Amino acid sequence: MTGRQKAIAFFITLGSCLVAAAIVLNVSWIVLHWRQVVPLVVGIILFALIIAGLVIYTIFLVLEIRRNEQHDSFINAVTHELKTPIASIRLYLETLQSRQLNEHQRSDFYKVMFDDADRLLYTVDQVLKAGVAGQKKSKAITSVVELPLLLRECVELARLRHHLPESALLCQLPSDGNRARVVGDVDDLRTAISNLLDNAVKYSGEKVAITAQVVPSGNEKLRVEVRDSGLGISRGELKAIFGRFYRAPGREVRRVKGTGLGLFIVRSIAKKHGGRVFAESEGEGKGSTFTLELPRAAS
Repeated sequence: MTGRQKAIAFFITLGSCLVAAAIVLNVSWIVLHWRQVVPLVVGIILFALIIAGLVIYTIFLVLEIRRNEQHDSFINAVTHELKTPIASIRLYLETLQSRQLNEHQRSDFYKVMFDDADRLLYTVDQVLKAGVAGQKKSKAITSVVELPLLLRECVELARLRHHLPESALLCQLPSDGNRARVVGDVDDLRTAISNLLDNAVKYSGEKVAITAQVVPSGNEKLRVEVRDSGLGISRGELKAIFGRFYRAPGREVRRVKGTGLGLFIVRSIAKKHGGRVFAESEGEGKGSTFTLELPRAAS
């Protein structure tokens, strides 16, 4: 048990004891003053307020401890995601400077450094977009976006970024693509879909088998569904995973690199566009499906 878990257990126990003591005092007050109406009513109200205050205070302390733990996990994750590629780039640069390498070796070194630079840029971009997503103000949305074309573009970028063959990441587009349009910010929607695809790749495990598709949801909405056969999600985590800095517990999940911001950004973009995002899974080890639902553009 970690220090924060001990602190949470302590405050829950303390709060429970205080609530129990307040209830005992309340019952004793009722027994002693049951014939006196005014003191009885005043005492019951005051004790009820005290009990409510203790419960709220305990809940606030526990939530604050958990929030601080998430912040610390986020800082550690971001530090690792920033430090690792920088250290790798520095190592390869020192090698290039100190040793004579043939053209093939130099080409391999440059490729690795470009990949590390992309990883570094991706982490910084996620942090910046999470900060923008947390702001209440948002710009007007006026563009009409062809959702199937955008999904195909994001799938191709994900294959390139993660070095995947076409069979590992399939893209299924609707036959009636002319009506699969939404009104939105194309950059935001590209970010949301790319985050869902990246998330599916990271949590797929050793064998990547992902299907991304655009499907109608009634006459007024469209869905982008990203289905994987990876680590899966427990029922209790299906909603929590969209919180800022949140990362699901579990040894297998902890091994996956990330900042805990990707799904939070997706949820913020979905709300901004009048839509929603949700996850479905039959349990751990059984894969998961993430769905981004958006209002369909008027004809």
